Amino acid sequence: MAAKNEVMKKVAFYTLGCKLNFSETSSISRMFEGRGYQKVEFQEQPDIFIINTCSVTENADKKCKKIVKEAKKINPEAFVTIIGCYAQLKPKEISEIKGVDAVLGAAEKFQLIDKLDGFTKKDNPQVLASDIKEAQTFNNAFSINDRTRTFLKVQDGCNYHCAFCTIPLARGKSRSDTIANIVKSAEEIASNEVKEIVLTGVNTGDFGIQEGKRKERFIDLVKALDLVEGIERFRISSIEPNLLTNEIIEFVAQSKRFVPHFHIPLQSGSNKILRAMRRRYLRELYVDRVTKIKSLMPNCCIGVDVIVGFPGETEEDFLDTYHFLKDLPVSYLHVFTYSERANTTADEMEGVVPLKIRNKRSKMLRSLSEKMKRAFYEQNVGREEVVLFENDVKEGLMEGFTDNYVRVQAKYDPILVNELKKVKLTSINQEGLMEVAEVETEVLVH
Repeated sequence: MAAKNEVMKKVAFYTLGCKLNFSETSSISRMFEGRGYQKVEFQEQPDIFIINTCSVTENADKKCKKIVKEAKKINPEAFVTIIGCYAQLKPKEISEIKGVDAVLGAAEKFQLIDKLDGFTKKDNPQVLASDIKEAQTFNNAFSINDRTRTFLKVQDGCNYHCAFCTIPLARGKSRSDTIANIVKSAEEIASNEVKEIVLTGVNTGDFGIQEGKRKERFIDLVKALDLVEGIERFRISSIEPNLLTNEIIEFVAQSKRFVPHFHIPLQSGSNKILRAMRRRYLRELYVDRVTKIKSLMPNCCIGVDVIVGFPGETEEDFLDTYHFLKDLPVSYLHVFTYSERANTTADEMEGVVPLKIRNKRSKMLRSLSEKMKRAFYEQNVGREEVVLFENDVKEGLMEGFTDNYVRVQAKYDPILVNELKKVKLTSINQEGLMEVAEVETEVLVH
């Protein structure tokens, strides 16, 4: 802990990857502030840089090197620490990047202030990354003061072993907080006047495993959070189709707080490829989930993760996926171009798809996604919706989301920042955002 008479050390954070990483970075930054460090922006000449890495995004090594290089330009004397999924998977390689002082794995990252003892540089980089089997503790995390909405971590790790994925190697086995603890976190978040919480995890729907045993269920967490006063909206960040039960869909459909928005990974519309990927469902189940949602919530937004260019994916398999998605009433796609990952089953598979073809397929699906999103927005024109306005203001304009995830743009009004406002959705502008007309003069107060 920094002594009272010492100059307060400045620390800056940079996060790559998913919402889960953002929630963890935010919690780690509060730990630093609680121990007498001053949190500053990346470019404000910090004494310590903490870089939280991802293994899912492409070129993880290049991105990590680039950020380290930038950090050393800003302050050549700074102490540079690398944490996160990539740090767990490749600790030795990262320690060899010029300018890196310490690398911490999954079991160590929440103890980095104690482990690094004042952030004093040593002759050689410190590598503190134990075997992933040691990562058994659930570390509570949520973001505060970073954005209008808060990302609340409810689950970590994964017991699934999809052929393309390194997450179980980077984050360990599935484990969760208790419902009681998560409700307490949600109440603390509410006391900070946050209006929306996004529930996040590696495999969010697998919530409930504590000390290696299933003790609670995701549906019971949803029901408990629905009673938390002060939070206007809960959003489920991502949930596997085989874990998205009728009970969850039916509860969200009648909930006053859980919004009509699901992000459901598909990965492929070809059953042959789904089997090769070791996914735990076939496309028929996916259709069933989407049909159920739309029957109860016709205006629900549904996002889809899809991977193109998986080993063995023929042109016929890809077109299977393309047409399957085109015919589904979904709202947007997150398209991932398959990239090889060491220590995964897929990395040893035959039928490697040339990079040029992978990129062409990605482009086709991204174009399809734009059309889907446009069609979904057009379906919402003329509706009255409640928008949560954010504090990002650009050129006199502010943005926000409806509960069903339509992004809205309006003239900046300081009174509307972090407020819920009922508006009429009028038209789609050149940026592809929804324009609105005012319905009420007052912001909504519940």
